[in-house]
Amino acid sequence: MSKRSAKYPVIAIDGPAAAGKGTLARQLAEVLELPYLDTGLLYRAVARRVLDQGGDPAHDGPEQARQLVPEDMRRNDLREPEVDQAASIVARHPEVRAALLERQRHFGRARGAVVDGRDIGTVVFPDAPAKFFITASPEVRAQRRYEQRHGQPCTDPARLAEEIAAINTRDEQDAARAAAPLRPAEDAVMVVTDDLDAAGVLDHVCQILQEKGIIRR
Repeated sequence: MSKRSAKYPVIAIDGPAAAGKGTLARQLAEVLELPYLDTGLLYRAVARRVLDQGGDPAHDGPEQARQLVPEDMRRNDLREPEVDQAASIVARHPEVRAALLERQRHFGRARGAVVDGRDIGTVVFPDAPAKFFITASPEVRAQRRYEQRHGQPCTDPARLAEEIAAINTRDEQDAARAAAPLRPAEDAVMVVTDDLDAAGVLDHVCQILQEKGIIRR
């Protein structure tokens, strides 16, 4: 079966950290031959700039967001724990989100895109023809995040508990922020990935897109 996009849609993929949305989005973009944008990297890059300047993520994000350049998103130190927490803090700032909003929309308007983040279906592209909210339990997500950083499963219960606590803290911060809180769009399809591997998630989402007429056989 050939999965080709019937038009140039924006496909919005939201969800919390380490739920599998980035993996899905990258694979889906390849299958559909659409551009891919990881909006989380935008906020991580802003946070990294703030930290490098010795600034306060709660106050200095807007200036760094306005100065963001493409090279900032290519750094290999954007997924460190300190950046995780700083990114969540800068993302709460309405001026940061405003500075990055049009950048995201311009990317998707050019010829469609697969875009992942935390407010794509609710704020960035509320009219997207396909929206998915990808999630999993904190325990599964913590293990995935550990493996992503260290290349092997976490076998230390205490260390895994720390990862779970960090995941829960990030979730609470993202859901509680006043600007674009983390939540599913009303018309988003919920996908729980605890018991699915990457291939299973991709197949499931592609079936839904076929049913919606967004991709054809």
